[in-house]
Amino acid sequence: MVLDKDIIPVKPEKVDELVKLWELSVRTTHFFLSESDIVALRPLVKEGIKQLENVYCICDEWDKAVAFMGIEGNKLEMLFVHPQCRARGVGKKMINQALSLGVRYVDVNEQNPQAVGFYEHLGFRCFRRSELDGQGNPFPILHLKLKK
Repeated sequence: MVLDKDIIPVKPEKVDELVKLWELSVRTTHFFLSESDIVALRPLVKEGIKQLENVYCICDEWDKAVAFMGIEGNKLEMLFVHPQCRARGVGKKMINQALSLGVRYVDVNEQNPQAVGFYEHLGFRCFRRSELDGQGNPFPILHLKLKK
């Protein structure tokens, strides 16, 4: 069972695998993105993974990543879970690890209500909203902070 697996630092050779996992996850949750949006984001995600301070994943028994997260300072920059592992505690396990590493902030697409609800359920609250995403696209971003 995946929840029995450790969260481990990502090795450079796993980056392409994580990009594929990102795409699977996004196609399941980010219905507001077009095919051309996903294609345009793919190289940015790959570069983002490479540049993040800390990237962690959970792998299945065949050493395939089923979830990963990227952390920069006290901010969760990305968290993606394989569609077959959603709603099974994997994301919560990743968040608990992130919190133990000092994460207190996360940005989330407003048009991804499942993610918004997930973070709110775990104690994050919106403190600011941006009309555009980081690439200047009209995909509103909610900036969340952990409330204790």
